[in-house]
Amino acid sequence: MPFDPRELALYPIDPGVYLMKDAEGRVLYVGKAKNLRSRLKQYFAAGGDEREMVPYLVAQVEAVEWIVTLTEKDALILENNLIKRHQPKYNVLLKDDKTFISLLITKHRWPMLKLVRSKGQPKKSEGTYFGPYTNALAARHAYDLILRLFPLRQCSDAELASRKRPCLLYDMKRCPAPCMNLCSEEDYGKMAEGAVRLLKGQDKEVVRELRAAMHAASERLEFEKADALLKTILQIEHVTTVQHVEGAFAKDCDVLGICRRAGGVVVALLQFREGKIVGSEHFSFRLIASNDEELIETFLLQHYGLMGDVPKEILLPLAPAGSLEEILSEAHGKKIALIRPKIGKKRDLVEMATKNAEALFVREQDERSLREKMLLDLQETLELSRFPRRIECFDTSHISGTNPVASLCCFTDGERDKKRTKLFRIRKGSEDYGSMQEALLRHFTREKEKGDFCDLLIVDGGKGQLNLALQVFQELGIASIDVIGLAKEGARHDKGLTQEKIFIPHRPDPILVNPRSPMLFLLQQIRDEAHRLAIGYHRKRRTKTTLASELDDLPGIGPVKKRLLLSHYGSVRSLKAASKESLAQVEGLTKKDVEQIWQFISGCP
Repeated sequence: MPFDPRELALYPIDPGVYLMKDAEGRVLYVGKAKNLRSRLKQYFAAGGDEREMVPYLVAQVEAVEWIVTLTEKDALILENNLIKRHQPKYNVLLKDDKTFISLLITKHRWPMLKLVRSKGQPKKSEGTYFGPYTNALAARHAYDLILRLFPLRQCSDAELASRKRPCLLYDMKRCPAPCMNLCSEEDYGKMAEGAVRLLKGQDKEVVRELRAAMHAASERLEFEKADALLKTILQIEHVTTVQHVEGAFAKDCDVLGICRRAGGVVVALLQFREGKIVGSEHFSFRLIASNDEELIETFLLQHYGLMGDVPKEILLPLAPAGSLEEILSEAHGKKIALIRPKIGKKRDLVEMATKNAEALFVREQDERSLREKMLLDLQETLELSRFPRRIECFDTSHISGTNPVASLCCFTDGERDKKRTKLFRIRKGSEDYGSMQEALLRHFTREKEKGDFCDLLIVDGGKGQLNLALQVFQELGIASIDVIGLAKEGARHDKGLTQEKIFIPHRPDPILVNPRSPMLFLLQQIRDEAHRLAIGYHRKRRTKTTLASELDDLPGIGPVKKRLLLSHYGSVRSLKAASKESLAQVEGLTKKDVEQIWQFISGCP
């Protein structure tokens, strides 16, 4: 039953947090307010809230819960915690915040540069962190550049300690071989320090010191070293010439810009270090009910709550809550100023960030329009009855009928939908047709119960697989899904421009599409992804079966103890090389088990 706005008369007028829930109790939106009753009335009053997504949100609300707090600051902190806990559909949420890439300079006698995944707050004891980078490609480019300019070691600490001769990277001039003490600790430390300063944007100082070192090497007649230093200087200058914004007014700060149109929002972030732009990122959100002030506050809490190196100033297009600055300062143990500049060059930077956000928004809209056009072409060319917004593809994999599996890959609006990926362990059928039939029956039986069908089904194969899918649909009484079969020339799965055959129902001959057609490329991408998933799952199942079969001859050892042995030793080969004393240390094995296993592996070749 929809929420009755008349109940709001009983709501408090204190500051706090409210949670809007649907009929199933799922949290749709979390918000904060200085006055809970007044803020909630705006959602349900005619013309009270003009945000585009509010009507869609209100139409789904069945209940509104509230929590009163003592201060607005408490409400802000509680709102952020509840958003992370419930992950509401209509809130801004950095859902991949535990998988951001950072660059790490380790604390070691011979430091190394590493690409790491940030999980929560970075540990300062491990070294100096830079990032996190939500753009993994940008992080890897920075990583490759640093290692070209400053050839730090790339081997692990264990490999460094055990090496008896330099590796190939030394011959390639990509590592000074500290493992063999072929460079001094002082020279290596200067390289590591240069990498840190370059990541901080202090390139002028780095170039100045490198020039001094080059001239000194030249005076000592060390011309090869001087030439290497000159090449390093030229590479740094080439990279830094692309920086067009420079000035003391933006020495160390981040600048945010926002563009909001219809149901989409793009936040652009420009990073200034030592007066230059050293990086830029953007974040896209859809179906956001928060207003601009709430969006910026939530973004700042979530984004900068994950970072280890936060600048002292963050320039914003809107004035944030005063308590937000205090929260970030307390979290990082230093003063962080949130500034909304109204005049001057800092205001120009905010306008530049806003223009970046607008340009990114237009680009994303254009890309979305192209995908929609491609899907429309697909509907027209294949004579589909529905617009193929959600496309599902099935594929199977086995070797001579052993370990048969199937995979389901889903694309929504022309993009991979990982949440709907499914893998099937085939129980009955062992060949292609039997495996495909079982996977289709299991999947669409569940989908029929939920009433949640895809628009287009792709089966990997020709007319036989297509007729099989139609037979399954007839058996289940499903008539609302379009089906096609996609077969490569000669059943090939390479990525060449081979002739594809598209089979559709009630048409004897296949449809042949131009190999360079974007529409065909999308179909190939979906089919190849399903094939990759099926092959990967089959290999995983085959590996487990192979390992288990080698232990089947162990007397008196059941499935549980087999798993204990494999977990402890990692492989059958390691188990066969184990000593009796080592077996006795495996938890869960009795003395009798140890004796039987020892006798078994003693007789193994």
